[in-house]
Amino acid sequence: MRFPRGRRRLAIAVAALLATAAVAVIVHRVLAPAEVSTVARADYPAPARPAAGVIGRLPVAPLIVDGRLRVYAAHRQVYADRPVEGRYRTSPYWSYRRWPAELTGVLASGRTVVSRWSDGRVVALDASTGRVLWRADGPAPAKGAAVRRTGAATVWDPRGLYRAALPDGRMLLVVTGDREARGIDLTGGRELWRVELPGACRSDVGTTPTGQLIGLDTCAGPAAVEFRDAATGAVRSRWRPADAPDGLVVTALGCRTGRSDCAGLRTAGPGDAGGRGWLVGVGEPAPATALDPAGATLVDEQAVTVLDGTAVGRSARTGAERWRVGGLGPATRLLAVQPGRLHLLTEENDLVTLNPLTGAQLSRFRLNVGSDGTGWAPGAVAAEDGYVAMERLRRPVDPDADDQRYFLSSEPVILVAS
Repeated sequence: MRFPRGRRRLAIAVAALLATAAVAVIVHRVLAPAEVSTVARADYPAPARPAAGVIGRLPVAPLIVDGRLRVYAAHRQVYADRPVEGRYRTSPYWSYRRWPAELTGVLASGRTVVSRWSDGRVVALDASTGRVLWRADGPAPAKGAAVRRTGAATVWDPRGLYRAALPDGRMLLVVTGDREARGIDLTGGRELWRVELPGACRSDVGTTPTGQLIGLDTCAGPAAVEFRDAATGAVRSRWRPADAPDGLVVTALGCRTGRSDCAGLRTAGPGDAGGRGWLVGVGEPAPATALDPAGATLVDEQAVTVLDGTAVGRSARTGAERWRVGGLGPATRLLAVQPGRLHLLTEENDLVTLNPLTGAQLSRFRLNVGSDGTGWAPGAVAAEDGYVAMERLRRPVDPDADDQRYFLSSEPVILVAS
């Protein structure tokens, strides 16, 4: 039986429309913006107290959260695993994924994990369950350097994402881009303020324990350090060291996490000319000559330097020597600090942990896991809650190499308890 020509054409047109609609549905499902939240199905783990030593190795950089979880960054996903002292990465405890936005930064405060995305969205998660606590809009992130496969830059140094404690006890999230900054209440996600920024001629330095966002402004005249009130977004003061060199470089010191809650600064010129250390608080920065040397660090109000195998701790306020530890080896270097711990790395890749107040040795062990050996160079590092995590790089280090040549192995991150 044959259909009349008109009906046949109609049937063909209907079939084509149905096929087009089906394709559109499939494309929409695949490409439409979406988020997938997979919450925890097990109890929140208790804090671990592992003995000092190497715990294991991981393929990606962990952010230690609340002393209980390890949180990781993927291209379009933030996820956690447990136990925190596990030798290897395990199946996700919880996971949060967005599409098509890319993950650009992760920050933790207590049991809140904040993720920032390429479309400006900021999403806070409950670390104990992975459930979404709130969502907020923020400024588009400034373009940064390419992130290598460990994701260390995303979780250990999230540019444009900072926390700041306000005088009334609230914790604020400060989110910045090239042209805008916003203050968001960390508890509920409510936007508190929004201000315009001048652009690439201004850069973030970090936040202070007294609730200020520090920036370096080169937009008009000589470079100046800008102190912005984190509670309102308004510039509180602008400051430039006396006789400061041209091309001022400002580095945050004594930060509790990432570049947040930083108690000190170091200013210098190109090539580290005229380096000077400062303590920040209420009012103008106070000189701290013990922080003047290149490589000096600040922890628990102590200025620490390492030279020719000897570590020296001085009062950051007075410069008075508090302790001295020698015999560490000529190539020993400062590695990382965290409250109550100062971490040094020897030429043989021994991790030496000292009490920053007394110089007493808390632990010392070789950073070797499995059959990897110690013939590697240190890369990015983070210290939190008594743990230290560090990338291991192939020698000689080639910063322009691809990830396979750049990193020691497929599991280049070593995790230790100090």
